[in-house]
Amino acid sequence: MARPTSTALAAAGARSLGDPYLPTSGNGGYTVLHYDLDCDYRVSGNRLSATATITAVATQRLSSFSLDFAGLVASKVSVDGQRSANLTQTARKLVVTPVTALNKDVQFTIVVKYAGLPKPVRSAWGEVGWEELTDGVIVAGQPSGAPSWFPCNDHPSNKATYSIAFAVESAYRVLCNGKLVKRTPRASRTRWEFCSTEPMATYLATVQIGLYETMHVSQEGVPQYVLLPEDLRSNALADFEAQDRMMALFERLFGPYPFADYTVVVTDDELEIPLEAQGLAIFGRNHIDGVGGSERLIAHELSHQWFGNSLTVGLWKDIWLQEGFACYAEWLWSEESGNATADECASTHWARVNRLPKDLMISDPGAARMFDDRLYKRGALALHALRRTIGDDTFFGVLREWTATHHHGTISTPEFITLVEQHAAVPVRALFAAWLDQLALPKLPRRAPR
Repeated sequence: MARPTSTALAAAGARSLGDPYLPTSGNGGYTVLHYDLDCDYRVSGNRLSATATITAVATQRLSSFSLDFAGLVASKVSVDGQRSANLTQTARKLVVTPVTALNKDVQFTIVVKYAGLPKPVRSAWGEVGWEELTDGVIVAGQPSGAPSWFPCNDHPSNKATYSIAFAVESAYRVLCNGKLVKRTPRASRTRWEFCSTEPMATYLATVQIGLYETMHVSQEGVPQYVLLPEDLRSNALADFEAQDRMMALFERLFGPYPFADYTVVVTDDELEIPLEAQGLAIFGRNHIDGVGGSERLIAHELSHQWFGNSLTVGLWKDIWLQEGFACYAEWLWSEESGNATADECASTHWARVNRLPKDLMISDPGAARMFDDRLYKRGALALHALRRTIGDDTFFGVLREWTATHHHGTISTPEFITLVEQHAAVPVRALFAAWLDQLALPKLPRRAPR
């Protein structure tokens, strides 16, 4: 394949959608509405063959356009049934020139046939995306790993619906986002088909493959499951026993759970940290000890289904709206479960953060620090300061309205501040400026009178 010139890339809309933290991710000129991914995977050789059918709408006239795509090789691409007039591929982009230019506001369909040995993509935060386990696969896409297994418009603001099918060796269990709509055994292989009707950012799309058993968690309400190696069942029964009560607490405080069910995958391998995807979360063997050692993390990942998955930041600089909220959910669960109150958690973490360097502004932390633990804790402290200032009733009322108004949408910090101002009986803009826009760590305010 020919390498596109920088001029061709610019004309194709290959430049970012405008996120300075990931300047090479995302593509201008169109919006994806739906991904249909039909995948055949050989676990033993890590061989993926797939067809991606992508439905999109042009937002400008396009003589060519690009998709984020890394580490795999596209063999054939068509647009609206016609093979592309020209196809070029770089390390991170697939540039497509249709036979006929696409007019603005016109819906079109791209079909990409591709194959290869999927692997993680390098990023400023380490390797992300497709990762082989000792015996299976996980996909950890945040923030730029989705192109490691399918061509896409990899920008958090472009949320789309998904159909994902995977055929693998029959010994393995497959889990993707959404509802399992069909499972078809074929000789030594089984095809798993999933449908996700709730819009989803590309980094939250995932596939998990392993030798897993299924454990039910919930007794009523939202269906909850754990997929895990059989030998971890007794530990997991103890560790996830509280998750049903977490769900009840978060529904009361944040509003209805935004998806049909919730599944946790526990890999047979150890993982550095747990991670969330839409409708599910992934933990490593090392996180399941049978004595609740990861209870805080279980609450954190569950809360991301509201803050991060249903409500997704449109720009990465606003990531405190996901991680600060999830950290604060840990404190809310701590109080609900009879451990340290949210006030006590806030005081403890304020003192810890105060001992650390004051060089992080959480409204715009910079790409290198978007996953800094201080952002998580300072984001949670900002929320606790807001709660103390406007009172519990107003605070949790705002959170429920926030999740309802932006259900399955994208969010920003100015939108959150505007919503708070609409409900607060006292001025709050200076509070937000102090906590979000300054390097110094403000003192926690006194609790508002009841």
